[in-house]
Amino acid sequence: MSDTPLIVSPQWLSEHLEDPQIIIVDCRFSLADPELGRKQYQTSHIAGAFYLDLNQDLSSPVGEHGGRHPLPNIEKLAQKLAAIGVNSQETLVVAYDDSRFGFAARLWWLLRYLGHDKVALLDGGWKSWVNGNYPVSDAIPTGKPGRFVVNLRSPMVVDIETVKTRKDLPQVVLVDSREGERYRGEKEPIDPIAGHIPGAVNYPWQEVTDEQGNAKPPEAQKSRWSEVENAEEIIVYCGSGVTACVNLLSLEIAGIKTAKLYAGSWSDWCSYLNKSES
Repeated sequence: MSDTPLIVSPQWLSEHLEDPQIIIVDCRFSLADPELGRKQYQTSHIAGAFYLDLNQDLSSPVGEHGGRHPLPNIEKLAQKLAAIGVNSQETLVVAYDDSRFGFAARLWWLLRYLGHDKVALLDGGWKSWVNGNYPVSDAIPTGKPGRFVVNLRSPMVVDIETVKTRKDLPQVVLVDSREGERYRGEKEPIDPIAGHIPGAVNYPWQEVTDEQGNAKPPEAQKSRWSEVENAEEIIVYCGSGVTACVNLLSLEIAGIKTAKLYAGSWSDWCSYLNKSES
C-alpha cells in the first residue's frame, strides 16, 4: 500500500508500541547457530515483539532440490501470522533483526507475497533499538488471534525452469545478491559448488545498508539500480532466497516494480550440477 512506509525508525516505533494495529516480529537468526536467534529473543527483545524463526516458520524442510530455505507452507505461515494477531490489510507488521535486514527482509517479502502490504522494517534493527535505550523485555507476549487471509501473488516468485528460460532474454536481468567473492567463485562457505548462474550480474545485498544497518537513502537506492531500472523483468537470487529479499526491498525503495525472487537461488541451481561444473 502506498501509505505504508517500507522503513520505520526506532523513535517512530517507540511512539507506537501500544498501538493495537501494530505487531512487531523479531527475526534474529544465525546460519552458523540456528538456535541463537531464538535464545537471543528469549533473553531480551523489543517489548511486545513475537519471534518467527527462519528455519521453522519462514521456510519449509530442505529436500534434494529447492534450495536451503524453500518457501514455507503458505497455509501454515498464514496460521502463524493469525496466531500472533495479524489481520489482513489492517495490521502493520514491523520486522527487525540484527543482520542488516538479512532475515527480517524475508518476512517483509513473504508478507507481500501472501498479499499483505502493511509491513515495514526497523531501520538499524535490534542494535539501533538498544542503542536508543528503547524498551526491551524478556516476557513472551500472548497474542490476540487475528484473521489472516492469503491473497497469493504467484508472479512474485520464479523457479529454476523459469530462470533457465528467461535469464538470457535481452530485457531480463538476473541479479546475484551474494558478496563478490562468492559470486566470483573465489570462496563458497555454505554450498557444495562455488560460482554463479551464467549471465548473472552482482549486486551484493550488504550495499543496501550502511555499516550500522541503516537503509541508505532512496536516492542512493535508485542510483544503485540505474543500469537495470528499465529492464522488463529483474530476477533476484542469493544463496538460498533469504538475503536476496534485501535487494528486493532496495528495488522497491527505488520504485522498481519488475523484480521477482528465484526462491531456490544458488543452492537450488547447484543441486542440479555435477560437482565438476559451475
